Amino acid sequence: MKNRKDILEKIRCLRLMDDEFMTICFDGYKEGVKLLLKIILGRDDLKISEVRTQKALKNLHGHDSHLDIYATDSQGKKYNIEIQRADSGAVAQRARYHSSMVDADMLAPGDTYSNLNESYVIFITENDVLGDNKPIYHIDRRIEESDYRYFADGSHIIYVNGAIKDDTTDLGKLMSDFYCTNAQDMHYKELRNKVKYYKETKKGVETMSSVFDDFRNECKIEEKEDIALNLISEGSLTIDAISKVTGLPIEKIRELAERKPA
Repeated sequence: MKNRKDILEKIRCLRLMDDEFMTICFDGYKEGVKLLLKIILGRDDLKISEVRTQKALKNLHGHDSHLDIYATDSQGKKYNIEIQRADSGAVAQRARYHSSMVDADMLAPGDTYSNLNESYVIFITENDVLGDNKPIYHIDRRIEESDYRYFADGSHIIYVNGAIKDDTTDLGKLMSDFYCTNAQDMHYKELRNKVKYYKETKKGVETMSSVFDDFRNECKIEEKEDIALNLISEGSLTIDAISKVTGLPIEKIRELAERKPA
């Protein structure tokens, strides 16, 4: 019973800046993602055709990526929106890597490079990671020798500073909503209605409780895999021994060993 009360209390305290809550609220929610992009990009003409959260992009020769929000519009343009509370999760190199993974996901075997659509990697950060006290930062490639003329490769990186929350701008209102624990305090109905559903209706609360159970189980598995990878890197234990230490199947240990960079 105590565990149930703890879960309900945690649900009441959740914000859209929290991974678990953001994941469930935006999964498949075209109107919600359309609102985010409308405000961040300053566009009213977007038609979102697909939205997925925690989209896994596989790299056969390196590090996989799990995208917080991955959306496609009616023109085939791709949007990756990342919610980052820790500064370390929003370093420039990560934005660069996500941009490359989105590009790779767009280009099918046999396609020409002209088939690459525009892509946007957007980090919504809890702190002012770039440090200039701006509400939003737009990063695009430029040509130094041509008066920094825009290099039209179609890739865009944007950082939204979640530390600036106010009621004077649309972006400030959006960031304020991301930190609200009470749906009634939110400015935008697209977000208010979704938050209210998962916090205040029986079915929504049951869904969130189930998500927490699944999330805890996934975390335990990821922790075991991290331990296994460290032991594999050390090279002091056999695959059988690592399996016994972590409780992971031998087949999983072999898979992790094959993925480990040389």
